[in-house]
Amino acid sequence: MVEAASRRRTADGLPSVRGTLRENVPLAKFMWFRVGGPAEILFEPADSEDLARFLAALPAGTPVSAIGVGSNLLVRDGGIPGVVVRLGRPFAAVSCEGAQMRAGAAAMDVTVARAGRDAGIAGLEFLSGIPGTIGGALRMNAGAYGREMGDVAVSAEALDRAGRSHDLGPAELGFAYRSCAVPEGWIFTGAVLRGEPGSASAIAARMAEIADARSQDQPVRERTGGSTFKNPPEANAWALIDRAGCRGLTRGGAQVSPLHCNFLINTGGATAADLEGLGEEVRDRVEAATGIRLEWEIRRVGTSREPRHG
Repeated sequence: MVEAASRRRTADGLPSVRGTLRENVPLAKFMWFRVGGPAEILFEPADSEDLARFLAALPAGTPVSAIGVGSNLLVRDGGIPGVVVRLGRPFAAVSCEGAQMRAGAAAMDVTVARAGRDAGIAGLEFLSGIPGTIGGALRMNAGAYGREMGDVAVSAEALDRAGRSHDLGPAELGFAYRSCAVPEGWIFTGAVLRGEPGSASAIAARMAEIADARSQDQPVRERTGGSTFKNPPEANAWALIDRAGCRGLTRGGAQVSPLHCNFLINTGGATAADLEGLGEEVRDRVEAATGIRLEWEIRRVGTSREPRHG
């Protein structure tokens, strides 16, 4: 009863929007892991102006979270309280001018890489090997195959919790290994990326190499969340996990991938608790075997499901 009343109060305090607002929306269908509880409120804005006005009018105490396509995200089984913002098609536009590209935060990384190929813009091929969206790639300075977002991002736009717009250059973005300096509560809406003139055929060949490498080395056809842990200085997380004897380790329906042991996979019946618990067990085993405490790369959000009594 208390939980239901809390949800009614949150919904009643929401401003009007041009996009869509829904209550108690299951999030598992959006997550690559296919697990997780519901969003108390899910907001899909019509455009940046709609999102800015919503944030400005939202009661200050209402929690706000942003999700993309759920490729590097684990939503706990109890769901996410407050408002979850999910950017859709209005934020997915991609356009090219010279060797630069403007991409909305909801544009898929691989879509941006393909647009670069078609426009003869080299240097963005690595994005074809990163599952997710440009917004998520900015947030975690995503990288693969020798490059990362900090190498190509000229600027980014973001809205703060009060709905104010910010144009962020490299200094404000403050990229570091798998992180940036932009406050967690801010929501990226787009970015300008810089490449260099290149041959469409050479770009396509490089993208094909990346696709082949991924299919050989990563469980791309499984329900997974990408790389689970950050690489420690001067080490590879997968090698440490393998050394600790965790390859193929299971908990409930969760498993450490036998193909690439820095990936957790949902074998079909996992809960978020299974996946997070398995990840913590891996961290403990690696620390016991090597003295190194791995840091999560996958973002874990929301609340755990309360145990039933009686």
